[in-house]
Amino acid sequence: MNFFSLAKRINRPLILDGAIGSYLQSLKVIANGSLWMSYANIRSPEKVLQLHKDYIKAGADIITTNTFRTNPTALKNFSKINPEKLVKKSVALALKARENLPVFIAGSNAPAEDCYQDERTISKKELIYNHHKHINLLMDAGCDFILNETQSHFDEIKIICSYCNKKSIPYVISFFVKDDLHLLSGEYLFDVIKIVPDYEPLAIGFNCIKPETFEKLLSKINKDINWGFYLNCGSGNYEDEIIKCGISPIQYVEQVKSSLKKKPSFVGSCCGSSPSHIKEIKNLIDERNKN
Repeated sequence: MNFFSLAKRINRPLILDGAIGSYLQSLKVIANGSLWMSYANIRSPEKVLQLHKDYIKAGADIITTNTFRTNPTALKNFSKINPEKLVKKSVALALKARENLPVFIAGSNAPAEDCYQDERTISKKELIYNHHKHINLLMDAGCDFILNETQSHFDEIKIICSYCNKKSIPYVISFFVKDDLHLLSGEYLFDVIKIVPDYEPLAIGFNCIKPETFEKLLSKINKDINWGFYLNCGSGNYEDEIIKCGISPIQYVEQVKSSLKKKPSFVGSCCGSSPSHIKEIKNLIDERNKN
């Protein structure tokens, strides 16, 4: 059963959690190069566990594993780290936070290389291996579905979608786009969106984009499809090493409110956000469904 379809049918979007990396920064966790915050699963597991619990308490129906940078490409310069153990530890923390609650676990699968990188430095063979391996590790560790996020290269998107479809792996594909609504690889977003349904994702999404960019694409969204979003709430540039909140929970929920006419299947928040943002979304949706 597609739970995103059910959410659309009852007009009650599922609530996705918020930022992980920048929230861990606010808890004084230090990033580690290309691993970003994934090493926190080993170095500061109690803080990762608390983060997941905080989002669940705030009202999240879906929590995301801290695996944005546990993929083979990110780990290739860290030979002492066992990728299987790191992914398993990451997912185990999310599973522990969930306990017996009715919360879905989304396995975060990021682009193989940096999210905002125009040109690729790895081969197609390495790219395929990266995603096949990471997706398998996430599902084997106990994720309910794969959240392929911040994807902005068409060849990479096709590799992910084709593999998940072929292996009957439940997944969401979430796009990052430039202000002109084109992927980093150059394709127009809505030309790509026309192709993706052939690979049967649970839903499509948009993440880490600025609210003003989201406004440009919102009017073009087909409200009949399963779709959702979690926007960038940071105060600076995408590439900033330290990410601080620039959009308050109250400001962000106004953005969410304006999107509901398009019947999203899920709603969350991205870089710079916190459980306070998720709590405001929960309050909005609960209040709306009372009426």
